[in-house]
Amino acid sequence: MNILLIAPASGPWRGVGRRRLFGGRTFRFSMLSLLSVAAETPPGTTIRIVDEQIEEVPTSGRFDLVGITSMTAAAPRAYALADRFRAAGVPVVLGGMHPTFMPEEALAYADAVCAGEAEGVWPAIVEDARAGRLGGVYRAPAPADLFLLKPVPRALLRSRHYATVQAVQATRGCPHQCAFCSVSAFHEGLFRTRPMEQVIAEIRSLPGRFFIFTDDSLAAEPDYAKALFAALAPLNKRWMTQATLGIADDGKLLDLAERAGCVAVFTGLETFSAENLEGVGKGFNKAEEYRDRIARLHAHGMGVEAGIVFGFDHDRPEVFRNTLAMLDALRIDMAQISILTPLPGTPFFKAMRGRILDGDWSHYDYHHAVFQPAGMSPEELKAGHDWITRAFYSPRRIARRLGWAATRRHAARVLPFAAAINLAYNRRVANWNIRGWDPAGEPPGFTLHHKPLAKTAGA
Repeated sequence: MNILLIAPASGPWRGVGRRRLFGGRTFRFSMLSLLSVAAETPPGTTIRIVDEQIEEVPTSGRFDLVGITSMTAAAPRAYALADRFRAAGVPVVLGGMHPTFMPEEALAYADAVCAGEAEGVWPAIVEDARAGRLGGVYRAPAPADLFLLKPVPRALLRSRHYATVQAVQATRGCPHQCAFCSVSAFHEGLFRTRPMEQVIAEIRSLPGRFFIFTDDSLAAEPDYAKALFAALAPLNKRWMTQATLGIADDGKLLDLAERAGCVAVFTGLETFSAENLEGVGKGFNKAEEYRDRIARLHAHGMGVEAGIVFGFDHDRPEVFRNTLAMLDALRIDMAQISILTPLPGTPFFKAMRGRILDGDWSHYDYHHAVFQPAGMSPEELKAGHDWITRAFYSPRRIARRLGWAATRRHAARVLPFAAAINLAYNRRVANWNIRGWDPAGEPPGFTLHHKPLAKTAGA
């Protein structure tokens, strides 16, 4: 039985590896979803994984089953690919975030939907396809037992096209209930940990020194994280992860992370407005504590990549200039800048039903304004997002940030990573067709709206 697993690309991401945007390689945070499916596949099969960011989806070749994973922004592309294979008589299964939350919609384009985690479900899907009885929605009766996870077959990926394929998961889910977060909705608020011995054994087996923890909140259980970091330290690896800023409140945890080789932490600051944070269930983030917490991470030799989101109800047009000033003042090393997006399955999607303006799923990529903001027009939100992204990743600001990083603890191990990420973002936004952008000027269309930036102003 020949199985094809596809990670479709949406919009500008298609073929990004072939366009050499990351020094000839692309940076996907993880391909673990399809690798996990491949690991669950019963014996007697041949598996091929195709990542549309780096290669074309094959139009020829005999496949007995096609599995396609999809986030919301890639759903139209996933549906188009599914139509193509089904027209050729090949059964198709859709899975991932979007089909999990929109199973009936997905079933219109597929023979079956894998809703939720693939573990415990995928073997049954394969056997049903083999027997010619594939159909409907497949969902595991209970969350997967992380003790039973099988080793992922990284050899199926074309590693030369990626910045790294060494992605590891120690935990799943997030204990927080942020209204806009699809991860929390997908895992229904559950947070689970893998047996530490398995995690360490997997990391020890990885070639090279650098890897990525794909966990959404690695330090959510501090005792587990401390034990993990203590066991990791002797391996002399370098890694990055995602965590809330609460990781900076525990000195011992930070010390252990530093000794274990942490070079960077991605953390969702989201906004500098307490009202905005409370409005989406992220009040545990305290904007007034950002400066001290980030300084502690820097003092332990870790770069900080901030998740920044625009479009909250208390955002006004001056938010873009104010936020850029705050990112500079905090000496943030990298930033993922997004537009608030009501993703299906989240509480925020339900709350925005009367304000959603755009039903094109391909625009749900965090870079389009698909709903009516409370404090500005959708056009202003989009233009402001584009302006601050280009301004933050201008060559002048990148050079200044790398200069700051070069003076910090562990600069030799942090600087190459920070430089690579900054330059990758710079190359990405250089391809955007945004007319009239001037990184030294005002956000487009805001000249009559903005207020003077006070020295202590937050966004």
